[in-house]
Amino acid sequence: MELNTNEPKSLKLMIQGTHSDAGKSMLVTALCRIFREDGYRTAPFKSQNMALNSYITSDGKEIGRAQGIQAEAAGIEATTDMNPILIKPSKDMESQVVFHGKPYANMKASEYREDFFQLGLEAIKESLMKLSDKYEVIVIEGAGSPAEVNLNDRELVNMRVAAIAEAPVILIGDIDKGGVFASLVGTLQLISECDRKRIIGVIINKFRGDLSLLQPGLDWFEEYTGLPVLGVVPFLPDLEIDGEDSLVLSQYSNGTNHDAELDVAVLSYPRLSNFTDIDPLRLEPDVNIRFVKKAVHFGNPDLIILPGTKNTAEDLLFLKQTGLFDKIRSAYEKGTQLAGICGGYQMLGEKLMDPNGVESDHQELGGLGIFPVNTTILSEKKTIRSEGYCSLKDFGRISLSGYEIHMGQTASTRKAEPFSVLSGTEEGCTARDGQVFGTYLHDVFHNDEFRWLYLNKLRQKKGLKPIERSLRFRAFKESEYDRLAAHVKGSIQMKKIYSAMKTFFYKEVK
Repeated sequence: MELNTNEPKSLKLMIQGTHSDAGKSMLVTALCRIFREDGYRTAPFKSQNMALNSYITSDGKEIGRAQGIQAEAAGIEATTDMNPILIKPSKDMESQVVFHGKPYANMKASEYREDFFQLGLEAIKESLMKLSDKYEVIVIEGAGSPAEVNLNDRELVNMRVAAIAEAPVILIGDIDKGGVFASLVGTLQLISECDRKRIIGVIINKFRGDLSLLQPGLDWFEEYTGLPVLGVVPFLPDLEIDGEDSLVLSQYSNGTNHDAELDVAVLSYPRLSNFTDIDPLRLEPDVNIRFVKKAVHFGNPDLIILPGTKNTAEDLLFLKQTGLFDKIRSAYEKGTQLAGICGGYQMLGEKLMDPNGVESDHQELGGLGIFPVNTTILSEKKTIRSEGYCSLKDFGRISLSGYEIHMGQTASTRKAEPFSVLSGTEEGCTARDGQVFGTYLHDVFHNDEFRWLYLNKLRQKKGLKPIERSLRFRAFKESEYDRLAAHVKGSIQMKKIYSAMKTFFYKEVK
């Protein structure tokens, strides 16, 4: 049937969970790939995301990392309409609100609920309309749980969004944490009757074991609730798709590869952000990554990485208070390799200044003093994709690409060697013939040629043989999207899901 200009143009499906980390983001990523493979122009959508792991769109805007990844899985360019509201915790009880890709204000939770609600609601409606005009399928992700009874009167991310989109909802539960039937049934009982009617079924995620032993529970659930179980998705080990938040880091606290010859310590400060910068290193066969929070766990690493942070001042204080600051200085003096990315680069300088209290109440703090640079925190955030080349000695102007996202402006106090040239401008710093480098370029280790050469120089320094170049990270990510989609598609009832989506669609256009 033909639709007029006032009628909806896309099929929609919303994924909600019984709690955070139930697997909503991964399921939406899989569905974006599945719908794309089935021939539909598909887009992800999450109205409001809370995460420190962000993604920069091609026009230099900031959205949640998960929606950027989901857009990649769908084979499209991400836009801010796919995540119009991003909340980035910066202090205790306070967050930066990023609105359509740009900083809007720093707000406490109560201010956000009272002052931002109507503006956010209108933006959500407008973004959904734009996506509906352009794409045939929209896969919508909720957040947390729809049964947050204390927040539901002004929520902007679960059932209110499903109602705006007129989308059917699949509720997902994580059986790996235990109590999956209780969490599913409890969620259904705590939401309104109107919202329950929107739920077309449930999916049980991260199942391990014999499905026949679970079957009696599935039968009971369907009889008790009247809702179908649309799939049981087995646990998928070693899936390498970017995580949305720092919950995923707990699995790396003891190291990723204990038999590896290269030991890499990543400073895990409280406001760590964009930790996916480290992902390609984790996949190298002879590299062990440890996320370190305490000086007692510092050890004797071959490489220390100071990653990005949402609040450089507070995390710099964390390094000083925990003794990690002194550990880094001592390792540097002994010749250990150091790499600082974004906020980590700022910490490697002489001073960090925030005269207007943009990120913290500390107007000036002393840094590690390795680079002759000072950083001033500004009110304007720089968000841009960047390309250029590495200017480290003996790196032969290897091409680099990535993105920048920072509110700090860094200036030299005396002559310093740059790390790279981006868009024709020298950027970053190096010291001691490349023993230390600092850069604002996120995804620097995603550049295969740079990563291979950098690690082989580290191996040579340790007396190890260089290894053959193997992992091509971006191609590997594409294969992981395919693997995830195949895994999920083989575990859920896509025919029933399509049928429910079309039923809601035609009910919507009548």
